[in-house]
Amino acid sequence: MIYLDYNASTPLRPQAKDAMAEVLEWTGNPSSPHGAGRRLRAVIDEARKTISDFTGAQRVVFTSGGTEANAFVLNHFAKGPLLVSSLEHDSMLKNAVNPYIVPSTKEGVIDLNALDKQLTSFTSPGLLSMMLVNNETGIIQPVQEAARLARSRGWRVHTDGIQAIGHVPLSLETLGVDFMTLSAHKCGGPIGIGALVMREETHLNPLIRGGGQEYGMRSGTLSAPLAAGFGMALRASLKDDLTALATFQQQIEENLPDAIIYGKQAPRVANTVCLGMPGVPIELQLMAFDLKGIAVGAGAACSSGTMKPSHVLVAMGCSQQEAQSALRVSMGWNTKGSDIDAFIKGWKEIYAKPSLKEAS
Repeated sequence: MIYLDYNASTPLRPQAKDAMAEVLEWTGNPSSPHGAGRRLRAVIDEARKTISDFTGAQRVVFTSGGTEANAFVLNHFAKGPLLVSSLEHDSMLKNAVNPYIVPSTKEGVIDLNALDKQLTSFTSPGLLSMMLVNNETGIIQPVQEAARLARSRGWRVHTDGIQAIGHVPLSLETLGVDFMTLSAHKCGGPIGIGALVMREETHLNPLIRGGGQEYGMRSGTLSAPLAAGFGMALRASLKDDLTALATFQQQIEENLPDAIIYGKQAPRVANTVCLGMPGVPIELQLMAFDLKGIAVGAGAACSSGTMKPSHVLVAMGCSQQEAQSALRVSMGWNTKGSDIDAFIKGWKEIYAKPSLKEAS
């Protein structure tokens, strides 16, 4: 199987796998004060330090993944005004309570002029939340500029940095944000662990209560093997060859002149291409590629099975039909040139079939 769906989940990196395998052999609870517990706790502390060094965070709270981390910060600010970008992942949009939606431009970036007007309309500050890199289009959002507007009016700022790991710098200080969400399996770590990182040693209202782990904000026994894999994947992501990914991205776009490339006029990360196949519904595209042994994506993997039009493309002004014909190719540390050649060949063969267009 040729795997080109890294934005859904990145293959486990060998470095992360090896780190996890070693710790899996150890017995104990990292909250226990004896030697076995302290040994596991040291693994978690090392992973926490790696994430802190990576982001400049003063506090790192481990969670079960990105969805929980997003819900965690939203829950704390649920009583105040909440501004959320229209381009967000469903884990933001569906967990936000009565949010005010910041529109997108046709280029697929948050509308800063609209945001500025919305901020001035509130009598008290709240939370602004917007992703750093869009998971469907790969477009880099102007988080730094938006944060400057929000913080000048006393607002706190959260960014979903899940798709940005290894592609753009994640300094909380540089971005000007208070909180950032991360997820291990989007950078080659294990599924089942994420983190909410904080610029300051802030205390948020817990979603999960119990033994008081994670500074009393997220109870539950921490998994040292998952933490070890997370930290190692982050380190490895810094060595990825982004030049090769940019070459693959360019190769796809130049060799498929009939495809509609979404977000091409905006700044994008090198590993993602969102492209439309005119007249061919995404369900048929996915099945056809799967039969060719190629795994590609359709927007957010968390919505797979429903096949609804991409809300991101709709927010960018695309028609329902266009939004239902868009495919996502995402690449990463183990992508080869032969994978891209096979995808381009497959796309042309699928698009050339009249029966697929007739079916639509």
